[in-house]
Amino acid sequence: MTFTIVARCPRSGQVGIGIATYSICVGLYCNGLRGNVGATMTQAFVNQGNNTLALRLLAEGFTPAHVLAELAANDPDFAYRQIAVVDREGRAVAHSGPKTRGYAGHAVGEGYVAMGNVLAGHHVVEAIAKGYEAAADESFERRLLRAIEAGRDAGGQVGNDGHLTERSAAVLVHGAYDHAELDLRVDLHDHAVDELRRAFEEYELYRGYYRDRGKNPRGAIPQDAFVAQLADKGAAR
Repeated sequence: MTFTIVARCPRSGQVGIGIATYSICVGLYCNGLRGNVGATMTQAFVNQGNNTLALRLLAEGFTPAHVLAELAANDPDFAYRQIAVVDREGRAVAHSGPKTRGYAGHAVGEGYVAMGNVLAGHHVVEAIAKGYEAAADESFERRLLRAIEAGRDAGGQVGNDGHLTERSAAVLVHGAYDHAELDLRVDLHDHAVDELRRAFEEYELYRGYYRDRGKNPRGAIPQDAFVAQLADKGAAR
């Protein structure tokens, strides 16, 4: 019961995942990102080992199609998985197993996969893809957020009793470094996608400050002074 965008940015080469679900703590399962290698996600009935294997194969230079075939051969429960694989060049493939729950489907675009299961219908997948493509002039992180917001607005997930709200969400981006460039997650909230957007917009205010204090610790101002500066700027608007 999850909807997701897995993508490579054509401008920066970054790879990322935007994801939202009725389940809790979904960010825990988004371990399929590596800068200069690619991005992958297994959902529906989760097998985190798929992410590890897929990244190892991508790092060795195998194509996403080959990686997906290896995952199928290595997993007796492949029919229960929904998988996206995008490599460092933006080549993308996806699989929605016949034993995933509810409506499950995917769309493969230029450098991305939009996918979901237990959805209101395929129009949710289409909305995710269109939301990502329509935000082409925005930063990669914002494009990922736009995609999952579009999926939510299109109806998101449904259960036996109707709409299922998104209780956890995450956006993660890796680029030139061994560590994440962005790792924001909401583990449990009644409106997780809204809360993720709020956390992102707040973090954007601090992003340069955190970066610069690491590069120049001797010259860094105390954080409370920086927060006061933000408050002054907000009051001046």
